[in-house]
Amino acid sequence: MRRVSLPASGVPLATAIDHVAIAVSDLEAAIRDYERALGARVAHRETIAEQGVEEAMIEVAGSWIQLLAPLGPDTPVGKFLAKRGPGLHHVALRVPDCAAAIAAMRARGARMVDDAPRRGSRGTRIAFVHPSSMGGVLTELVEVPRVGPPRS
Repeated sequence: MRRVSLPASGVPLATAIDHVAIAVSDLEAAIRDYERALGARVAHRETIAEQGVEEAMIEVAGSWIQLLAPLGPDTPVGKFLAKRGPGLHHVALRVPDCAAAIAAMRARGARMVDDAPRRGSRGTRIAFVHPSSMGGVLTELVEVPRVGPPRS
């Protein structure tokens, strides 16, 4: 297994953990379970047809828990559930620039799932790093849209 490490003098690529994604077969039941257990509420909900998922985002201390339900059995999350059952699907790291992060990951020897950023939920731009480069964990790079006037 090939692992990626940052140079000791390098600037860290990720600025925060954006979310932890949990694959579920029944989104409504999972929402009820997580809301009851955490005392939190869904802050964002979206269907992303091109990824074949419906998601519910629960905010927890500046990060998110993303509950993912497949739109069908032949979607990536549908296949994941059929093979592994419900549970941790991926970890997402916030990056300032998704395209630059893809280039940096490749330069550091990572195998990428995505060659270019694509649309994610909440207006984000995303790309996935192959699990073989991240200790067996599917890892998502997330660029959150900037809010407010550009900084000078």
